[in-house]
Amino acid sequence: MSSKDKLNRREFIGTAASIAASFSIVPSHVIAGLGKVPPSDQITVANIGCGTQGLREMGGLLLNPAIRVVAVCDSNKYTEDYIDWSPYGIRNDIRKVLGDDSWWSNAKGIPGGRDVGQAYVETYYSKNTPGGTYSGCSSYEDFRELFAKEKGIDVVKIMTPDHTHASIAIEAMKNGVHVVTHKPISNRLIEGRKVIDQAKSSGVTTHLLAWSDRPEYRQIKAWMDEGLIGELKEIHNWSYRPVWQQWTKRPPDTPPIPKGFNWDLWLGPVPDMPYHPHYTNNVFRGWYDFGGGSVADMGHYSLFPLFETLGIDQSPVAAKAFGTTTREEIDHVYHWVENDVAFPASCMIKWKFPKQKSLPSFDLFWYDGGMKPFAPEELEMEGKDTPEEGLMLVGTKGKILGGFRGENPVLLPESKMDSRPASEKINSREVDRKTDMWVNAVKEKQQTPGSFIRAQTITDTINLGAIALRAKKRVEFDASIPKITNDESSNEFLTRAYRKGWEI
Repeated sequence: MSSKDKLNRREFIGTAASIAASFSIVPSHVIAGLGKVPPSDQITVANIGCGTQGLREMGGLLLNPAIRVVAVCDSNKYTEDYIDWSPYGIRNDIRKVLGDDSWWSNAKGIPGGRDVGQAYVETYYSKNTPGGTYSGCSSYEDFRELFAKEKGIDVVKIMTPDHTHASIAIEAMKNGVHVVTHKPISNRLIEGRKVIDQAKSSGVTTHLLAWSDRPEYRQIKAWMDEGLIGELKEIHNWSYRPVWQQWTKRPPDTPPIPKGFNWDLWLGPVPDMPYHPHYTNNVFRGWYDFGGGSVADMGHYSLFPLFETLGIDQSPVAAKAFGTTTREEIDHVYHWVENDVAFPASCMIKWKFPKQKSLPSFDLFWYDGGMKPFAPEELEMEGKDTPEEGLMLVGTKGKILGGFRGENPVLLPESKMDSRPASEKINSREVDRKTDMWVNAVKEKQQTPGSFIRAQTITDTINLGAIALRAKKRVEFDASIPKITNDESSNEFLTRAYRKGWEI
């Protein structure tokens, strides 16, 4: 990054459009950062993606004494127009990490971009240096330049939109860099396979952040092993997502590209199209080009650890999906909106799974956008309904119901729990996806339970669901090829048309 392009720290914190000009010093016992662990024992991390989620999770990296963030990267330099779930949530998190209640006090909106990421990192580490200054975090616009210039990186953490996860992960692994990524591994099935193949051949440590340890799932499996629900027939999982604005067609207007934002780089492998803010920020998830829909956004959290616990390692053989539809008025006449660009506002997906090592063939159902299964008879008899989000396993002899990730699971009817040991009544805790897991794995040159090499079934499942939505018909899948076998035209959705220079 040239000195001309790099925002000076004093300028950054002094302008009316950015951060307050002074930072309080936090006592050393509060800081778990630079200086507490010898640099030779620290894992060096490059954080790619400094939008809302990238900044939200950066504090976890900084507070871990085993980590040193040495570089940030984002196609956006700095803006204050990001969209988030609350106006001050990220700001308050950063203030807590820095011990500075003035951070972002002069910002007009929700800031983000690589300048914010770099300032956050360097301000944090400056607290623990003798002179109170630190300038050891490089900043890059292009991840390819980062890998070309930064030769001392141990791990890259990928926090970009879904459509660039594969490109960045493969580039990192080719350079011998360990990879931690937000879900999904890829929003295309074949692309995901190539990432996983690269992970297997490279030998680097990889970790999909959606994995978490679920004691609830171990209890569910114990009940199944005891035969309390008979043979598994169905798994139902539902979420109220999406929690972002959802469109049904591409925007007709073409606003100017914001200053400091490299739209061409943000597009990555996706063919050229005009810039529009409806594609960026957290709304990218709703577009087939850029995201994976609600099922990719949330389904990884619930289904990845469930697959691992139940031993589901054979990909689905078929999928079918339905989504909401709409019409629009043109010249006083309502016309059908043919949506072939974005996920529907709500949908239902059904996958057919083959027999697994310890499970019979079963069906998996996904619901989102307010859709959910009707209450089974066992709940109706007690005047109850299915929860807003949940997980339900249906067997030949009974059912198990829990929260979205199986939280607080119970046998149905719930009266069955009265005769069960108190130890089986799981008191679910907040999901903890500790950074220590992948840090220790990198140090020990091992894989984590959330390794890419264990994630083919969940990656195939999520992406096959998207294919069923786009195909608008039942698709039959041969995982060994991989190919859609009953509809040749649907095979185009297994991959994407790549822009020149971005082929995978």
